[in-house]
Amino acid sequence: MSGDARRTFALAITGASGALYAMRTLAALLERDCHVELVVSDYGRRLLRDELGEAAAVDRLREFLVEKYGEPARRGSYALLSNKDLGAPIASGSHDCEGMIIVPCSMKTLAGVAHGLSRNLVERAADVMLKERRPLVIVARETPMSLPQLKNMVLCAEAGAMMMPAMPAFYQMPKTLDDLADFMAGKILSALGFDQTLYPKWKG
Repeated sequence: MSGDARRTFALAITGASGALYAMRTLAALLERDCHVELVVSDYGRRLLRDELGEAAAVDRLREFLVEKYGEPARRGSYALLSNKDLGAPIASGSHDCEGMIIVPCSMKTLAGVAHGLSRNLVERAADVMLKERRPLVIVARETPMSLPQLKNMVLCAEAGAMMMPAMPAFYQMPKTLDDLADFMAGKILSALGFDQTLYPKWKG
C-alpha cells in the first residue's frame, strides 16, 4: 500500500516472452521508492514460471527481486491486483496513478488496448491512461508482426501510447541477458520521466 507521497505507477505483465524485462522494470521502480500497482495476467503468471522458474512466482516476487537485484528492491511497495477485478483503483481515472507500463505486452493485449475493449483490468487501466492523457508505455514483444498487429500498434500510438517494442540496443556492449534487460528498463524509466542510470547514454 502506498499511504504516503510515493510516486505510483501501474505495471502489467502479460503472456508475451520477456519476463526478465518485467522483473527489471519492477525492481527499478521499487529501487526508486515508488508504489507499483501490479497486474499479472494468467499467461503472465505462466510466463514468469516458464522463463524465470518457480522462484519468480507472483507470491514470491519480493524475495526473487531482492535476491537478483539486491536490497534496494525492498525500498518501494507494490500491490498485486487481480486481472479480473474491474473495480480495482487503477480502473478509475480518479485514482492517483501517474502512468502505466505493459511489459511484455502480448499481441492479444495490444489488440484489446488498441480497440478500447476493457475486458480485464490490464485493458481497462490502459484505457484509463489514454483517456486521462497519462503516460502509457507498451513494450510489445512479437516477431515477425502481421499487418493487423502493426495496425494495432499504430492505433495505440495515435491514441497517445508510447510504443516501445522489446528491441534492446547493443552499442553499450552487453555481456549478459541482464544487460539487455537493463537497457529496456532504462528506456522505460526515461519514458516515465526518471533520470535512469541502468545503461550508459550514447556519447557519439
